[in-house]
Amino acid sequence: MSASGFASAPEPASGFALASEPRPGFAPAPEPAADRPHMPGYGIRGPAEGSGLLPWSWAVERLRAARNFWLCTVRPDGRPHAMPVWGAWSGEALLFSSSVPSRKMVNLRANPQVVVATEEAEDPVVLEGRAEVLTEPRELQRFIDLVNSKYATRYRVDFLDPEVNATVAVRPQKAFGLRQGDFTGSPTRWTFEG
Repeated sequence: MSASGFASAPEPASGFALASEPRPGFAPAPEPAADRPHMPGYGIRGPAEGSGLLPWSWAVERLRAARNFWLCTVRPDGRPHAMPVWGAWSGEALLFSSSVPSRKMVNLRANPQVVVATEEAEDPVVLEGRAEVLTEPRELQRFIDLVNSKYATRYRVDFLDPEVNATVAVRPQKAFGLRQGDFTGSPTRWTFEG
């Protein structure tokens, strides 16, 4: 999380959604479909072999427990950019904040497609999704509550002034995970509706 800030607000760019309209609360997303990812050359076993397909609840536990996440965005010139961020799983999305003029926010305004991975290389969870800036007060308060609980901080919601610090939700379109110790029998890909 960045506490530094500037007075410029993000401007919507093609494909970058600003979520300023009130929406229903953060209800858990429907259970995603699970299957084996295509990983040629790695000896990946069938979906009923080894540990079998991992349940989505396994991934959610890791998303909730991870202290840091790797956020991967794409620069406007096509080069990748990766940075660690604090984040909190809301039940439907990974939420994080960033200074409005930061490189990651510049990248997200140009291309909202992102990859976010838990910091732990053992038992990883990797999300592919679309970033969306949140501005509705209830969503900002929900994020502050999650962050304060998770990181034992005492941020106030005014820390998330959209003119200074963007609050971002990444709702997964696909996710990937595997268990340490069962590389060939646990890889699971989850696909979300929509």
